[in-house]
Amino acid sequence: MAGVVYQDASCVYPGAERPAVDKLNLEIADGEFLVLVGPSGCGKSTSLRMLAGLEEVSSGGIFIGDRDVTHLPPKDRDIAMVFQNYALYPHMTVAENMGFALKIAKVDKATIAKRVEEAAKLLELTEYLGRKPKALSGGQRQRVAMGRAIVREPKVFLMDEPLSNLDAKLRVQTRTQIASLQRRLGITTVYVTHDQVEAMTMGDRVAVLKDGLLQQCDTPRAMYEKPANVFVAGFIGSPAMNLIEVPIVDGGVKFDGLTIPVSRDALGVASGGGATTLTVGVRPESFDFVGSADGAIAATVNLVEELGADAFAYCSAQVGDHDVDLIVRVDARAVPMKGDTLYVRPRGSETHLFSATSGERVDA
Repeated sequence: MAGVVYQDASCVYPGAERPAVDKLNLEIADGEFLVLVGPSGCGKSTSLRMLAGLEEVSSGGIFIGDRDVTHLPPKDRDIAMVFQNYALYPHMTVAENMGFALKIAKVDKATIAKRVEEAAKLLELTEYLGRKPKALSGGQRQRVAMGRAIVREPKVFLMDEPLSNLDAKLRVQTRTQIASLQRRLGITTVYVTHDQVEAMTMGDRVAVLKDGLLQQCDTPRAMYEKPANVFVAGFIGSPAMNLIEVPIVDGGVKFDGLTIPVSRDALGVASGGGATTLTVGVRPESFDFVGSADGAIAATVNLVEELGADAFAYCSAQVGDHDVDLIVRVDARAVPMKGDTLYVRPRGSETHLFSATSGERVDA
């Protein structure tokens, strides 16, 4: 087993105006499950492919354990990759697919059979070893691809959106299996997804990228409770955090009838460059309901999303002079009707403050 280190690693495609990955610095501990997440084009798959040796590192370095693998070919990196499209050989059985890499490496037949049998047992594929991929479901094919990686006993697993071809129910089931399996095997894993719910539920830590730049890397809970900037705040969490620009007043920021206290030092940082506003972030669950409009925001319900245990009201409101959209968690057993007015007040202790100019977090 081994950890992974990206050291100022960049990748610039020929003819591109900016790097696909720009000076990535990231340390992944031995045995850790790290998820790279971000919108399309943010550089997450490129980062993974740089580690795999499938994309050239333009500058900087990548280390697996104590070895500098920056310019090593993929076959010499001791990694195993699971792709989005499974990449199984249709003419081979499940057992042959799982053991193929070992066969190419000239491992003896007895060892191959033993490793395939152990992996199949782990993945509950024993009864399918004689079948060909066309006779398997999508979830079973994905497990075969996982098994092919496991039998190689690599130092690092790389997974590039392995669940994107599965239906919603199977995705939830399979991601639980992958996370559980990784913890049992203890192999360092780097997992790429665009689905932030998947990232939050699977990773020991989550790294958020945007435009090739690392925005934040932290545990899912820490990232949810203390996002580093406006982008992370809006990206992590489902539904998304409400982000509203409000004026700076003496001693804090004015959120309609509520003044949220902010220290003078923080206000000094936030108002650098002459800024007169701050961006306030409020999670949908961080509103209190009050009986009247006095000191509260009047939010008109446009849509209610009922999710069983939870329900969310998508509302229109006016904060100061601005029309804003608000998402508010409501009682799932007594949901409001479309057109109803909710009087809500953000909890001051649960609000997040960001500079309106830089987007960086401001600690009150």
